[in-house]
Amino acid sequence: MDVILLEKVENLGEIGDQVKVKSGYGRNYLLPQGKALLATSENVARMEALRTELEAKGNAELGEASARAEKLTGLVVTVESRVGPEGKLFGSVGPIDIAEALAEMGHDVQRSEIRMTDGAIRVAGEHQAMLHLRSDVNVAITIQVAADGSAVVIDPDEEESADITAPEAAEEPATEE
Repeated sequence: MDVILLEKVENLGEIGDQVKVKSGYGRNYLLPQGKALLATSENVARMEALRTELEAKGNAELGEASARAEKLTGLVVTVESRVGPEGKLFGSVGPIDIAEALAEMGHDVQRSEIRMTDGAIRVAGEHQAMLHLRSDVNVAITIQVAADGSAVVIDPDEEESADITAPEAAEEPATEE
């Protein structure tokens, strides 16, 4: 299937390029998302007329993404989470948590723009993530996962006392009234 790209698509082409794609990719993704048109003779002629307008729009989006990238470059995001005694998190820190932390810092980043190469964060410490602002604009940020005030610390003495009291409670006979 031949299509004409209406915007830059990663690993495929630039605005106005006529490319050959698999039918399913074209029908199910590129055409419904408005990223491409079928490459008919009418659309090719119409695309030539629209090329300068689309390139100007693409350059404006690139400028906006580059400005956002400058603000976010080298940013350290601190996320607080409950942490166990071995530094493991109760749960995990994912793109939603990072997007919320960035919003609190005054940055408008969608969770779909956050790329976590190692998956969700499950241990406290410093981790890296990429912000994919546009197909050709990526920014590396640092996520610092720290223990919040409600960190859980398990005391071995408390475990033993809990084990001792549990059997005593089980030995008491149940009374029927």
